[in-house]
Amino acid sequence: MDDQLKYMTGQVAKGTMTRREFVGRAAALGVTAAVANTMLANSADAASHGTPIRGGSLKIGSSGGESTNTLDPALTASEVPLDNLRHLYESLVEVDASGAVEPRMAESYEASADAKTWAFKIRKGIQFHNGKDMTPEDVLKTMQRHSNEDSQSGALGIMRGISNMKVDGDNFIVELEVGNADLPYLMADYHLMIQPDGGMDNPGAGIGTGPYTLEVDEPGVRHGFKRNENYWDADNRGFTDYNEVLVLNDATARTAALQSGQVNMINRVDPKVAALLDRAPNLSVKSVAGRGHYVFIAHIDTAPFDNNDLRMALKYAINREEMVDKILRGYGTIGNDMPINASYPLFDASIPQREHSIEKAKEFYAKSGHDGSPIILRVADGAFPGAVDAASLFQESAKAAGIPLEIKREPNDGYWSEVWNKQPFCASYWGGRPVQDQMYSTAYLSTADWNDTRWKRPEFDAMLLEARAELDDAKRKAIYSTMGQSLRDEGGLILPMFNDFVDGVASNVGGWTEDPNAELMNNKAPIKCWVKDA
Repeated sequence: MDDQLKYMTGQVAKGTMTRREFVGRAAALGVTAAVANTMLANSADAASHGTPIRGGSLKIGSSGGESTNTLDPALTASEVPLDNLRHLYESLVEVDASGAVEPRMAESYEASADAKTWAFKIRKGIQFHNGKDMTPEDVLKTMQRHSNEDSQSGALGIMRGISNMKVDGDNFIVELEVGNADLPYLMADYHLMIQPDGGMDNPGAGIGTGPYTLEVDEPGVRHGFKRNENYWDADNRGFTDYNEVLVLNDATARTAALQSGQVNMINRVDPKVAALLDRAPNLSVKSVAGRGHYVFIAHIDTAPFDNNDLRMALKYAINREEMVDKILRGYGTIGNDMPINASYPLFDASIPQREHSIEKAKEFYAKSGHDGSPIILRVADGAFPGAVDAASLFQESAKAAGIPLEIKREPNDGYWSEVWNKQPFCASYWGGRPVQDQMYSTAYLSTADWNDTRWKRPEFDAMLLEARAELDDAKRKAIYSTMGQSLRDEGGLILPMFNDFVDGVASNVGGWTEDPNAELMNNKAPIKCWVKDA
């Protein structure tokens, strides 16, 4: 390990060096600003928004729940399971609201000068819900399980570049094939929740180190959680006695539940009613821009979507401005058929914005030689707020270009297990990821389990590895720009809009803060907020 970087990391963990000082000194060592932003969480975060009150209960009305849901972190693919994860489990590190890496199960970490070897020092004195002490061996086995093809883990893609993992005393060691300055961000992936023995025997048991223990597990209906009295970070999380997540996939039902006081907070407020809801007594709407995006995804290895001319016809046919105006009601921005926007620090703003053009859509459709048979687009209300209406707008603009787009409406229950990543053309959403490497590794690396457009390009994979090893931000930005343009022009991702995260919150909820990483404060509102009148 580089002794100077090791010393600096230790100083940050002890709070004796400011973030600016650390970034400046780390830059001198050739480490990127993204890695330099490694700091412990601001433990005064909750206090800065009022003194936390213990007791009472919170009820969360959430979309994205199904009868097929499991508590296995590897298989988490929608919002209710993610809400459950935040209650029960914790990861090595997290990404905080400022975009910095926050140590959790690891109390600190350090890197070699070439960013190929990383050591995560594991905290002592933390217990799983079953009373077992959490150890570096549990961390190792967790990572081994998510590296296993049979796990079907959503984190499989980001584990591909690891050549070796081991335990050395109190440290969990990660050795990479090529250096990666953003590795801590990858370790913050929400699938990589630490479980006893890695969850090898029973990954869906719901046993973790989180601020709550499992009380009720009724997939597709509700999930209940009781405060963990032995929680190691009780000053900052887990203030209520009991939390309940209610599965409310219908947007109207969620809104009604909030207005009636049945729940204290909801995700995915329909933009059509957001302004009206914000004026309701004892309620407020919270909106924050981020990296989330609402999309239509096509499998490029399946006819007719294996024809890039047809894909280009669909991309030119969609009216992005209309989508943002009518579906998001201004709570978002237009997309450019690539999963990266200005929220990413290495975003290339010079990439031309694709414009809506019926003439070009007609031209590419004719060039594709498509036989005129219906092109089936599968959609459900639960895909994203306004998904069915968005599909109808897409259908209308495609019709103007002579493209026979046909909508097949699917039930919400089973959508994420039976339609997404299985059917060749459907509506979907992504919450985005903190850094480009993680976004591309999760969904666009050839070997990623969540490669939902079947994008498999050896040259793209090679560029991803090249970018990981490149510690010069300008050069990394250039590589990412080429990758983004490749996806934009040849991929199966039709990305008309980046959505703001729009949540509804009752006035008796304290501790709410803006977090651009995901909805409901990166799904941490239930564990970081409290009830004012408890």
